This record gives sequence, structure tokens and C-alpha cells, in this order.
Amino acid sequence: MKERLQKIMARAGVGSRRKAEELIETGCVTVDGQTITKLGTTVDSSVSLIRVSGTPIRMEDNVYILLYKPKGFVTTLCDEFNRPKVTDLLSGVRERVFPVGRLDYDTEGLLLLTNDGDFTNELIHPRFKIPKVYIAKLKDRVEPEKINVLRNGIRLEDGWTKPAKVVVMKQTSAFTVLRITIYEGKKRQLKRMANAIGHPIMELKRIQFGPYSLGQLQKGEWQYVKRLEVIGQPQVNGKVFTKNMQKKIENKSSQPFCGEKSKRS
Repeated sequence: MKERLQKIMARAGVGSRRKAEELIETGCVTVDGQTITKLGTTVDSSVSLIRVSGTPIRMEDNVYILLYKPKGFVTTLCDEFNRPKVTDLLSGVRERVFPVGRLDYDTEGLLLLTNDGDFTNELIHPRFKIPKVYIAKLKDRVEPEKINVLRNGIRLEDGWTKPAKVVVMKQTSAFTVLRITIYEGKKRQLKRMANAIGHPIMELKRIQFGPYSLGQLQKGEWQYVKRLEVIGQPQVNGKVFTKNMQKKIENKSSQPFCGEKSKRS
């Protein structure tokens, strides 16, 4: 039976349907040797060979991996400049996994990789408001009124940012270190927010994504983890998580979740 190509890819764990569509449009997907770039293409997966970046897709058990992404790696799996990819760090992982969301080439920190397309969608879809926590080092001393601008929302070229939680961790005349929690995922959002208030980001590290945190992982290390529920009760006053879930996230912010830690790559 023929189905839309992006639906088959999502079910096979390539990523969310949105991610599958991006891979199709950028020419990373072939069907029986022919590159497909048109969305809506239908395929019979029982008779056709589908490849993503040269690797055949297949139905397999879902796996979930936390990686401490170092700087100098891209989260895309189809990079025109042939730069090192985060999947290069996953020595010994047999399943074909894909990053949940993105971290810039020069950004480090927590990155979740999985072949569970539905779970990926739960984590990245804007309507679920999954919190992402970063430690950001901004240039110069940031005055309180500008920090409040970050908290309240900034108008960027693609619209207003939603309110963010901002905690000042350290300040000198040369830099300011902030802990920032955002609930959306605009492209290069924090860097653009910082530029908008006149204090470019010098260093950026993600320490938490929904119920997952870096824990004791070091740069380049990864570990298998369990799938944790990220969606609570139906939204009430814009809140997605139940009180118990939010408390669990806060309590786990400095602890690794169970899983098998790898050796450093």
C-alpha cells in the first residue's frame, strides 16, 4: 500500500514529519535510487528501497540517547560542507537515530537523539511548550532593564518571542552569565535575542531539555535513557506540565537518568 514518503520516514524513526520533509526537500532521500525532493510523493515501503543520506531506513525498536554535544559538530545529517556530525560521536550505536531539534555548530550541551518520530514531535512542537534551559555568557555587563526585556519577550524578524525565565548567575564588567529557560524553538533564538539587546552571546550551553538533563555527562559522552513522558494534563492557563511533572524536572536538573554511559569519543 502506498503512503506519503514523510509518513513512512517518521514511522521508521527518521524523525518528526517536519524533519522528514526537510530531508526530502534538501535532497537527502532516495527511493529506488532516485532522489526525491517533492513533498507528497507516495511510496510502497514493502517493495521500494528508501535511503536517507545513503542509508536504508528500516523499522526497528525505539532507542533514546542523551549526548553532550561539544562545539564543532553539526546536528544536521546532510551537511553541504562535510563538517563533523553529532552521529560521528555515537560509536557502537546500531540504530539509525536523529537529533531532536538543533544545536548550532558553536553551541555545546544536551542533545537528545532517537528514532521515535512521535516522541520527537512531542518534544519540538510549539503547542506543547517544552522547556529548554541554557547557560549563556553574554558580552559586557547586562543591566536589569535589558534582562527584563529578555524575560518579557523581544520582537524578532519572525515575530515576538514568548516570555522566558532568566536568572543572573554571574556578572563582571566584561561579561554576564545567565540561566535562560525558553519554551519555543525559533532558529538561533537565544543568539538573536542577545543581539537584539546589544549583548552578543560569547558562549552557549544547553543543560536541560524537557525532563532530560546533562547530569554527569562530559563533552562527547553519551548514554542510553528511557523514554520519559513529556506531556502532562491538557493545558490550563497555558501550562502543559502537571505540577508533579514540573517538580520532577526541577529535582532531576543535576542528575543523570538511568542508561549506559559510553566512553568518550
